[in-house]
Amino acid sequence: MISNSDKVLVAGVTGGVGQLVAAKLLAKNLNVRGLTRNKAKAESMFNSRVELVEGDIRYPHTLIEATNGINYIICCTGTTAFPSARWDFADFWQPSNSPQAVDGEGVKNLLAAAPKDLKRFVFVSSCGVLRKDQLPFNILNIFGVLDAKLEAEKAITTSGLSYTIIRPARLIDGPYTSYDLNTLLRAKTDGKKAVVMEIGDRLNGETSRVDVANACVESLFYNTTVNQDFAIINSGDRPSSIDWSQLFSQL
Repeated sequence: MISNSDKVLVAGVTGGVGQLVAAKLLAKNLNVRGLTRNKAKAESMFNSRVELVEGDIRYPHTLIEATNGINYIICCTGTTAFPSARWDFADFWQPSNSPQAVDGEGVKNLLAAAPKDLKRFVFVSSCGVLRKDQLPFNILNIFGVLDAKLEAEKAITTSGLSYTIIRPARLIDGPYTSYDLNTLLRAKTDGKKAVVMEIGDRLNGETSRVDVANACVESLFYNTTVNQDFAIINSGDRPSSIDWSQLFSQL
């Protein structure tokens, strides 16, 4: 189980889920290191409470400093499922920021850079990775985002490291990228629906980014999440508080 002496690396710390993960870790008084392509952007977001390292999972040599001395990694990196400016079309046929480059090869680079005694590698994947031939996931996967996520999952599960794979559905709530840490610490789910989790990849619906971040962080405190993969959605009436112990016990 994680302790206050451990250090957690959040890859993709300024992204829609990563920034919330960092805030949730800070709220639990945990030591956070953020991996970011843009250190200046991250500094303005986290009020100097997160140790920041500039690097890029697409380039292995940039990950050495980021992973040194790390006990846990939460990987929240990603790019758009369909071609966009974020793909960086320096070469139309091989965009440098495509799903394959980021969600496939990039995650494998981060795995390779992880300390051999890493306590847990948490990966934010996607619902549909095991249903790529079914609607609507076959449409979502036209440009290979689910192929890349599944490639990363397979690399994680065969790496020899302890892992937790979280598969959210269509993301709602946020991202809060234009705000600061105080806003992130107060972020609540607007969906007002309960959290539903299930082993495998059979759930459909939508998932609050806030609850994805909560699941990433809370999973570090429960042994029932070790070497597990599960889907997470929001459905039904939301209770006054989420009982993560009960949810994870079902796994």
